[in-house]
Amino acid sequence: MVNFAIQNVLIAAGDDYATVDVQIVDDKIAAISPNLQVIGTAIDGKNKLLLPGFFNAHTHSSEMWQRGIMSVFPLELWLAELYDFAPLDPEQVYLSALGTAVETLLSGGTSVVDHLVLIPGLELETIAIATRAYREVGIRAFIAPLIQDESLTAGMPSGESAQTHEPYFRSAAATLEIIEEAVRQFHRPDEGVNILVAPTGIQLCTDALFQGCTELSDRYNLCRHSHLLETRAQEKLAEEKYGCTAVEHLKRIGYLSNKTSLAHCVWLNDADIAILAETESTVVHNPLSNLRLGSGIAPILKYRQAGVNVTFGCDGASSNDSQDLLEAIKMGSILHNVTDSDYQHWITPRQAVEMASLGGAKGLNIADKLGSLTVGKQADLVLFDLTNLSLLPRTDPIGLLVLGRPTNVVDSAWVNGKQIVANGKITTINVDELRQELFNRSQWETKRKSETVAQIEAHYRTVMGL
Repeated sequence: MVNFAIQNVLIAAGDDYATVDVQIVDDKIAAISPNLQVIGTAIDGKNKLLLPGFFNAHTHSSEMWQRGIMSVFPLELWLAELYDFAPLDPEQVYLSALGTAVETLLSGGTSVVDHLVLIPGLELETIAIATRAYREVGIRAFIAPLIQDESLTAGMPSGESAQTHEPYFRSAAATLEIIEEAVRQFHRPDEGVNILVAPTGIQLCTDALFQGCTELSDRYNLCRHSHLLETRAQEKLAEEKYGCTAVEHLKRIGYLSNKTSLAHCVWLNDADIAILAETESTVVHNPLSNLRLGSGIAPILKYRQAGVNVTFGCDGASSNDSQDLLEAIKMGSILHNVTDSDYQHWITPRQAVEMASLGGAKGLNIADKLGSLTVGKQADLVLFDLTNLSLLPRTDPIGLLVLGRPTNVVDSAWVNGKQIVANGKITTINVDELRQELFNRSQWETKRKSETVAQIEAHYRTVMGL
């Protein structure tokens, strides 16, 4: 364990700022006050802003290999095209997890929730590889293996046409066995690696899979993570499958809880919102992918007014094409200024920072350990350089950070008291080598529509009345 003190650093204090020392002892925040005794290493915090680390609360690391190339499609067609790419190999999983961690850290995130795509037949190996990558970088990892037990075509409403779907290659029971074994092998919260149960969503999962995940969650005290009602097509599908909304159904089968985080949540009604508040479920707002895929604008201001916890995610790097968490926070804040004319409901920069930090911790049921500069909490911290050109001239530091276009502003970052960014550079891995590997294993290319995608597109246009 390394003890240190950050001296003369700026922190948020109520509606203002204060210049203090922050003392870290045994990987936890031990004291916050001016003129503290230095125990261990002294770190100069002058002209820097200290914040709790943010959470990249929903992403898919392996999608890095398709960023910039995916067609301008709605989600259902985008997914068909994504499935049409050559399958992943283990080295790609490793490199993209490294890249996701680095981009998250350099935009203020110290934790990542990776809804990890599994290589068929190599599911445990995929989880092991991602775990190794995140351990090497040092970011706090919440690995949520993406699982389903229905085929891709089952993810769209049938409309008036009778649809038959190929059975999925792996049963719900077999999938649950894999996840339970993953928990035994890799779930090490004290070491910064957590396994979540993570059915992809109602569109590709049976009740048996959801209920099996709930049982595993209860047995091993695991958090739960899923997509929920990202698109209008999923709203239609839920009505076909259940005769009620997806939220009503998930409540009925016991999936919603204070350990449940739900990505997107674009197409919910007022009764659904009340259920999320009642069950203390968390919404992960992914504004950039929702815009990129034309999914819609999630009613985030309604969630907040109803008392629903909300945090931010980048989503996968081929539905957003970036893992810049500060960009997601900015867009996820100011986007809603056009959804409610009452400006008193709009998200302020300080509220956005709290959503990105404490909101993320609440969504993973660890707000007692992370998410704020509080004595006794673990030292997941980020130091921002206030002399950086994109944070000048000197006005409101948090306002500049959230509302501006900050670049290269992370000076230092610590996870559980260990420094993994210093002077703006990752200290734990060679980022130049990573960049070269990503370049060498890819090539400039364009994407052509396959016959399979064309068939799915024809059905989509029919059922959506296009």
